[in-house]
Amino acid sequence: MTPAPPAFDVITVGRICVDIYPLQTGVGLEQVDTFGKYLGGSATNVAVAAARYGRRSAVITGTGDDAFGRWIHQALVGFGVDDRWVVTVPGLLTQVTFCEIFPPDDFPLYFYGRSPTAADLQIVASDLDLDAVRAAGVLWVTLTGMAQEPSRDTHLVALDARGGARHTVVDLDYRPMFWASPEAARAQAARLLPHATVAVGNLDECETAVGERDPQRAAAALLDRGVQLAIVKQGPRGVLARTVDESVEVAPFAVDVVNGLGAGDAFGGALCHGLLAGWPLERTVRFANVAGAIVASRLECSSAMPREDEVLDHLAEVGHAG
Repeated sequence: MTPAPPAFDVITVGRICVDIYPLQTGVGLEQVDTFGKYLGGSATNVAVAAARYGRRSAVITGTGDDAFGRWIHQALVGFGVDDRWVVTVPGLLTQVTFCEIFPPDDFPLYFYGRSPTAADLQIVASDLDLDAVRAAGVLWVTLTGMAQEPSRDTHLVALDARGGARHTVVDLDYRPMFWASPEAARAQAARLLPHATVAVGNLDECETAVGERDPQRAAAALLDRGVQLAIVKQGPRGVLARTVDESVEVAPFAVDVVNGLGAGDAFGGALCHGLLAGWPLERTVRFANVAGAIVASRLECSSAMPREDEVLDHLAEVGHAG
């Protein structure tokens, strides 16, 4: 008898890339001489962040058949993220992402290897282990994964198999350059949200997904779409989290921002950890908020993800023991 597949705490589906970040900040790429190489991609960073908390995590995605693709497998294993569902897509290059860093709030991104498509958008339904998807403690998918076929269909197959199970999370991750229009993204968000129990997004992403920018109205609109927990990230105004019968607002955690690009993914991995731990909503959101702030104070993303004791130390500094 074939043994049942091992259950993962967190399975994410979506973008993976190599981040090439400048080691000089405050200048354009034309003036940069040296760069660092890091594992990147929103869904991938969430899996890495969850692994930092001891969670068994994996990512379903694709790379090109090239040296960067091979390096990505090495990097995932090094971070403790299972790479069994990272497929190699012939004929495509692994995505490489450059950024410019102008703290505190300007971080332009330049994506190479996503036009006309990307390897992570070429995952197909047969790449899925549906038993593992059903059994995972958290399934994390992103709106970006709905930008093209066959990834779009693959996401919906995974979500159908999941059947609305607890901790099915939709990250409203929206990057305009991946879409023909905001309306196109909203149409696909409308297909994702009925499958989700949790939705997470910043104000821009909520406006794209449900047409509401006011935090309370955005959260209400997400709940109306059927999710059980709506989380609206408000930047310097903190985070709002709402269920049908509970509302929590958490103030921002102040840091000197170096690179804000990984903060949302750090928040996501910490959110997964809190949900799996069964923490109260306020504790979960506060923990995730601090985790995001820690990463915003660092240059890199994946390798900057904090461990639980580090987040708890920061919480203790502001009078919250976690």
